[in-house]
This record gives sequence, structure tokens and C-alpha cells, in this order.
Amino acid sequence: MANQSNNLVVPQAKEALNRMKYEIATEHGIPLSEGYNGNLMTREAGTIGGNITKRLVQMAEQTLSGAQFSNTRR
Repeated sequence: MANQSNNLVVPQAKEALNRMKYEIATEHGIPLSEGYNGNLMTREAGTIGGNITKRLVQMAEQTLSGAQFSNTRR
């Protein structure tokens, strides 16, 4: 069985992910407070998490496409 953990590889990323979470919640009109947010509906939490994932994938794709472009120029 695979060993799973939610440990951040880059601890400094925690603050950036937290900012992204609040930014996305604000964009979608989802009331998010500091600390516990057990009052959120599953759909709201999923919207936030899904959009975080979408943005992270877009950022990775941009990074990779830039890296591939620079590698082909050699």
C-alpha cells in the first residue's frame, strides 16, 4: 500500500496556497473565515479546491512549456 501524506514539499508554499484559497473563495462569493469552516457546503468547498487544482495545473503547464521552449533553443 502506498504511503500517502499531505506534507508540503516546499513549506513556504503554504502561505501562497492559503492566499489562493481566499482569493478563489472571494471570486466565487463563498464566505470563508479564518480557521474552521465547517459551515461550508460540500459544493462550495469543492469549488475552492477544484479551482486551486486548476490554477496549479495551469501554472505547471506554463512552467513546463517555458522549460521545453528553452530546451529546444540549445
